[in-house]
Amino acid sequence: MGPTISVSHARQLAITRQGLAGNHRPPGILDLVRQIGCLQLDPINVVARSHLLVLWSRLGTFDRAELDRLLWKDRSLFEYWAHAASIVLTEDYPLHAGMMRKSIRRESPWAKRFGEWADQNRSLRRHILAELRQKGPVASRTFEDRAAETYQSTGWNRDRNVGRMLDYLWTTGSVMVAGRSGNQKLWDLAERCLPPWTPRERLSPRAITRKAAQRSLRALGVARPRDVANHFIRGRYADLPQVLKELERAGAIVPVSVVDGKQALRGSWYVHADDLPLVEELGQGGWEPRSTLLSPFDNLICDRARTKDLFGFDFRMEIYVPAGKRLHGYYVLPFLHGDRFVGRVDLALDRPQGRLLVRAVHAEPRADGEAGRELAATLTALAGFLGAHAIEYRRVASAWRKALG
Repeated sequence: MGPTISVSHARQLAITRQGLAGNHRPPGILDLVRQIGCLQLDPINVVARSHLLVLWSRLGTFDRAELDRLLWKDRSLFEYWAHAASIVLTEDYPLHAGMMRKSIRRESPWAKRFGEWADQNRSLRRHILAELRQKGPVASRTFEDRAAETYQSTGWNRDRNVGRMLDYLWTTGSVMVAGRSGNQKLWDLAERCLPPWTPRERLSPRAITRKAAQRSLRALGVARPRDVANHFIRGRYADLPQVLKELERAGAIVPVSVVDGKQALRGSWYVHADDLPLVEELGQGGWEPRSTLLSPFDNLICDRARTKDLFGFDFRMEIYVPAGKRLHGYYVLPFLHGDRFVGRVDLALDRPQGRLLVRAVHAEPRADGEAGRELAATLTALAGFLGAHAIEYRRVASAWRKALG
């Protein structure tokens, strides 16, 4: 058995590997994505798009033009599926190409159903590919809906035949997002989007698991097998239990005990061997805490069960909860202070008036005055990043009213 670490040091390790500690912070966008694996995309823009908040939480105010350059000029990044729709590394293309091949082979019930629908609508598929070849990159509104069979769904994709066909072609690797006009995706053939240097190594499913599981573990810092499986390329780890055993035998990953007082946390926990020096550093007091707000879809907390187990923080999105039944608000950002979550802040950006609206601030039981002062500074920094010239507070927890004015 490997070392024993306290739950506090486990949290610090996770936060550090996520680029959220004061020390060991990645110097730029590309280094950050290499460290955490992906930036989840989400269309909700109540405060800012989620991937921008993830970058801000780690890098502070950054040059958004640099992100556009990496995506649309250098093509060092592209949009595909990770643990959700995400921005991923082009150098990781062989890891994601595995999903493209599985989708083409229709190896899941969803892929089989999706593929059969695409077969029923070959004329629509041919139309989209021909238009892209001639006119790309273009927005989805460019295409005629030539579907012979309407896409059936109980969700919002029902009858969105052009969008669904683009999703099919994207998932199978034929087309890619080549740019954006606002929030509108511009589509083109994948062969015109991927740079010449894109790695094309064809990895077996087990080789993908071997590489991706290590990436997942390093991004998490410390994790159980189920945590690894739910992170980075969620749901695509072939033979994960056997691969983890092989990695352990090879010394690439090390089992650890995570203890809370005298009680060991349940499950088999691992640390990557490359992070053992960091484990030792944290055990010797080499921890530089920070305070920041996180996107609801941040990589640190996207696995809600892990967040509850490791941080004792039960976080749920309430966007689809009726307003009168919400406990914390519509778009809530958790407040990370050191190695604990001590608050939840319901925010909205009033763009016409240039105001950051703090609709509600909720303090956790462990919150103190210092955390309140750090939250005030964090909100000021976020307002600056968003271009807001004023902050309007509405409901504030009594513990922090003095700090937040």
